[in-house]
Amino acid sequence: MPSFSRRHLLCSVPLAALASTSAAFAQAYPSRPIRFIVPFAAGAGVLDIMARLVGQHLGQNVGQQVMIDNRPGAGGNVGAEVAAKAAPDGYTMLMGAVAVVVSPYLYATLPFDALSDLVPVTQVNSAPLMLIVHPSLPVNSVAELIAYAKARPGQLNYGSGGVGSTPFLATELFKSMAGIDVVHVPYRGGAPALADLVAGQLSFMIENVPGTLPFVKDGKLRALAITSRQRLALVPELPTMEEAGVKGYEMIGWNGIFVPRATPPEIVTRLSTELVKVLRSPEVREQMAKLGAVPVGTTPAEFAAFVTAESQRWGKIIKDLGIKPE
Repeated sequence: MPSFSRRHLLCSVPLAALASTSAAFAQAYPSRPIRFIVPFAAGAGVLDIMARLVGQHLGQNVGQQVMIDNRPGAGGNVGAEVAAKAAPDGYTMLMGAVAVVVSPYLYATLPFDALSDLVPVTQVNSAPLMLIVHPSLPVNSVAELIAYAKARPGQLNYGSGGVGSTPFLATELFKSMAGIDVVHVPYRGGAPALADLVAGQLSFMIENVPGTLPFVKDGKLRALAITSRQRLALVPELPTMEEAGVKGYEMIGWNGIFVPRATPPEIVTRLSTELVKVLRSPEVREQMAKLGAVPVGTTPAEFAAFVTAESQRWGKIIKDLGIKPE
């Protein structure tokens, strides 16, 4: 054998072995249950709802249990930190939202860097939110709510899953554009905040559709508008915020899955591939439609680009709104 060919063969053996090992590793994964961290309380919060829906189908597809682990606190940062510091072996996933990308702008110090310590896997869904009020509030439209709030500066309050959560950002944007002064009451998730709104402890909220719609249908809450630019098929009679008079307002929530930094690329790819299969299945698409959500399913690179764009977009909005880090 010519010397060049012999050297080439000898050098290629370790690379071939490495590739074979990586392929075998990816094929063997997962061999045990996967922990799926939700950084907000269990219940009506959209992250919890989506995580349970996706986790159930993912578990069925890969033949392993996907265990939901609710870790609420600090606007999602408690759960995100747990995920960021977990072993990078593909057995810990995080269901994240905009809170993941805005935390650097809202908290002066954090024990982790969400943008570098977490790896984007895929975007799960996008969905609008709903503006709802307690029935005791004598308003039947967004214009009436704005007028009522302006006549009572600092007297109305709203709840959210914490600073940085999608409902928090949606309401702060509404406050700024409507020119109203209302008080924020943070909770450890959307579910406990909704419970207090139903009990009359809060004036209004902008929250996810799956969690709020049952209360609206039961007459326990009154819906005033949807936050997307188009009306929602689930509640076609409900105007958009723009139609209701808040010109230029739009807020589309999203959820996506992240894993710890240094998770092997082949595992990230395997997870993304399996999750996209779940999100494209007719059953899941139908279930999400009933929740007012649109399944997405992107590659890790596509989701990483989306996360970067969202971070830059909301960083500017937070600065423009004058929201200071805590």
